Amino acid sequence: MDAESKLKQLYRSIILGYNKNPYHYEEMESPDHEIEAYNPLCGDKYKLFLQIEDGRIKKASFSGFGCAISKASTSILVKRLEGMKLDEIAPMKEEFLNIAFEGAPTEDEEFEAFAAAKAFPGRSTCVSLSWDSLQEWLDQQ
Repeated sequence: MDAESKLKQLYRSIILGYNKNPYHYEEMESPDHEIEAYNPLCGDKYKLFLQIEDGRIKKASFSGFGCAISKASTSILVKRLEGMKLDEIAPMKEEFLNIAFEGAPTEDEEFEAFAAAKAFPGRSTCVSLSWDSLQEWLDQQ
């Protein structure tokens, strides 16, 4: 299978899969923090909910609406956050965006599925929306 066919297959299975069945797609009862991710240009809008204990994300979830790419990207972010230390988030974000936008090599098929986005520069905000909003929040902590 050539690289382009593999990316299309990953897009279909991973991005469309997470769009249909997002991970922890629910409003959290009593989050420690709520982070809003909003793109006024396209209308994608999510809230990230975090429970943090001893500098580690104990639980994460999200709610909101947007295109398949932004929903899948947010879903994977939330999935990866659970159990993660706050200082581990920025390196993960950098790795994800390097894969998505620069085509950095990876064995991580969930991240690699977003490499197809580099062919659609107008969708870059869809890929990075929740990641950037989380980073902005972290920078203010």
